[in-house]
Amino acid sequence: MCGICGVVRFGRDLGDTAAPQVSRMLAALVHRGPDDSRSEHTPRAAIGATRLIIRAPGDGIQPIVGGRVVAVCNGEIDNHQELRQWLAGRGRIVQGRSDVAILPALYAELGDAFVERLIGAFALAIWDGERERLLLARDRAGERPVFFEATADGIRFASELRALAAAEPRKPQMSPAALRDYLQFGYFPAPQTAFAGIKKVRPGHLLVADAAGVQERCYWRWNLPATPKKVPSVEGFDTLFRTAVQRQTDVDVEFGVFLSGGLDSSLVAAVARSLHPTRSLPGYCVRFGDASFDEGFFAGEVASQLGMELVSEWIRPEQVPASIAELVRCVGEPLADPAWLPTAMLARRARRDVTMVLVGEGADELFGGYPTYPGARIAPRYHQLPLQVRRGIKWLVDRIPVSEKKVTLSSLLKRFVSGESLPGMARHRSWVSHADPSILEAIGVRLPRTSEADSALGSEVDLAQQWDFEVALGEGLLTKSDRAGMASALELRAPFLDLAVLEFAATLPLESRVSGLSTKLFLKRYAQRYLPRRIVHRRKRGLSVPIAGWLRRPLFDWAEKRLSAGLVELLGLDGRRALALLCEHRSARADHARLLWALLVLAEWLEWASAEGGLRAESGA
Repeated sequence: MCGICGVVRFGRDLGDTAAPQVSRMLAALVHRGPDDSRSEHTPRAAIGATRLIIRAPGDGIQPIVGGRVVAVCNGEIDNHQELRQWLAGRGRIVQGRSDVAILPALYAELGDAFVERLIGAFALAIWDGERERLLLARDRAGERPVFFEATADGIRFASELRALAAAEPRKPQMSPAALRDYLQFGYFPAPQTAFAGIKKVRPGHLLVADAAGVQERCYWRWNLPATPKKVPSVEGFDTLFRTAVQRQTDVDVEFGVFLSGGLDSSLVAAVARSLHPTRSLPGYCVRFGDASFDEGFFAGEVASQLGMELVSEWIRPEQVPASIAELVRCVGEPLADPAWLPTAMLARRARRDVTMVLVGEGADELFGGYPTYPGARIAPRYHQLPLQVRRGIKWLVDRIPVSEKKVTLSSLLKRFVSGESLPGMARHRSWVSHADPSILEAIGVRLPRTSEADSALGSEVDLAQQWDFEVALGEGLLTKSDRAGMASALELRAPFLDLAVLEFAATLPLESRVSGLSTKLFLKRYAQRYLPRRIVHRRKRGLSVPIAGWLRRPLFDWAEKRLSAGLVELLGLDGRRALALLCEHRSARADHARLLWALLVLAEWLEWASAEGGLRAESGA
C-alpha cells in the first residue's frame, strides 16, 4: 500500500514549481505510506510515492524506473509471480521481489492493455517519457483511489483529495450535481468529487492524458445482467475463493481479520484460518454499549471456534466530534457513512498489532445479500394491489413508532412503502438514499426526476446488484474502507473482490442469489463447509452505528452547534431547515439520522476547506 502523486506538463519542461508541489503532496500522503517516501524527476514529469511495506521489505522502492518509463502503484498486484514468469518467457527479466516491479516491463510488452492482466487492488500511474503521456488506472472494483485535475498545460494526480489541495493554494468549489449525490447517497460517484475542479478515475477504467487531452475508457466491467448463467459448483467456488485468500495473504507482514460475527467476515476468517493454521490471525471487532448494535457475542463465538484471539474496540458517542473532524482533515473529503468512524477507530487499534487485515466487503453486492433485493421482486406484485389498499398500508406503516434499534422490520417496511410506487431503478435508489426528495428539496437540494423505468436490460435484482457494485460499493463502502484503514497505515483487503470471484458471481442464476425473502443462497450453502449453521443463517445486520439515538441525546448539543455555525449555507443549503430536522429527529417524530449525519460531516469538511483556502459554491444547489 502506498500513496502516489505527480505533476506532468506536456510540450515543455516543468520548471521550478513541480518539485515543491510533489513535496507538499507527499507530506499530505505520509499516513498512507509511513515506511518510505521518494520522488523521481524528469524534465516534464515529477512523480512521487509514499510506501507502506506489505511485500518485499528489502525491495520495492518506488517510483520504479524502466528506461523512460516511471511507474508508481498504490496497492498490491496479487498475480505478480505469474506475470513475472510470463515476462521472463518473453525475454523481460524483472529484478527484485516486489510485486509492483513488474509494471514497467509489462507496460513495455503490452502497452495500455497491460492493466487488463493485473489482479489485485491497485491505483497506478505510468509516465511514458518517450511518448509524453500519462496513464492512470484503477482496479476493477475500486478498492484504491486516484484523483486528478487538469492544469493549463498538463495534469496533476494523487491518491487523496487533501494531497491535491496541498499541491497549490485554491478556492475549492463543489458542483451542484456532486452536492446532490452526496446528500442523497452519502458519497461522490466517480468522476465527481467534493471539489468541482478535481475528478477521480472510475473503477475498472484507464485514463490516458497527453498534449491532445484526456481520454478515459473502461477496460473491465462486472456486467451481471448480460453474463450467461450456469448452475454453480460449491467445489469449484471453494477452489477460487481459497486461491483468492491465499493470494491476498501472501505477504511479508502480520495480518488479521475484521470480524463482526456475520456471514461474510466469518467466512473470510474461516478460510484464512484453514490456510494458515499456525498463524496468530487476530480478529478485530467493534463494540457498542447499545445491545441492538453490539456484535461482540457473535464475533467471540466465531473467534473461539477458529482459535483466534478477539480484540475489541468500544465506540462511545463522546469520541465522535473530535474523531470525525480528524478523519475529514486527514483525507480532505466528506463521507457520510456512519461506519467510517468505527472502522477507522478499529483500524487504529489493529495497526498496533498488524499491517494488513482481511474484510468481507463485496459479498452482499455479488451474491445478493441486501434486503432491497427481495424488495425488488416483491414491489411489482405489491403495486398490483388496489391503490386504496396500498394507501391504507402506507398510512399504517407510517404510524409505526420510530425505532432506534438496528435494522428493524418497521424501518424496512417504512422504506419499502416510501418508494414502492417508483419505477425500476428509481425505486431502488430511493430505498438506499438518505432522505425523501421532499426533505432534500426543503433544505435546498433539487433532485433529477425519473418518471420512467431504466432502459437497461435485466431483472430488477440484476440491475440493483449491478448499481450497488459499481456505485455504492465502489464509491461508498470501499471509500470508507480505504480512507479508514489508510488513516492509520493499515491495509484492508477484500477476498470477495478477487477477479475470479467476481467472474464466478456474475454467472449465478437469480434463484442462487435471492428466493422469496431469503438472500445470498449460494454463499450460505458454501459457508456451511466452514461455519456452524447458526452463524451462516444469522439475520443480516451489517456494521451499523447507533447514530439515531446518539443524535437525540449525547450528540444533540454538538450537532446543534455544528448546524448553527453557518457552514452549510456556504453551499446554498438552508441551515435553519436543517436545524428544524434535527429538532424533529430529537422528538422522535421522524428519523432523519442519515441526512443529519451527512450534513454534519459536510459541515466538518466545509470548516476544513474554508481554513485551507476559502470555499465558494457554484451557483445553485
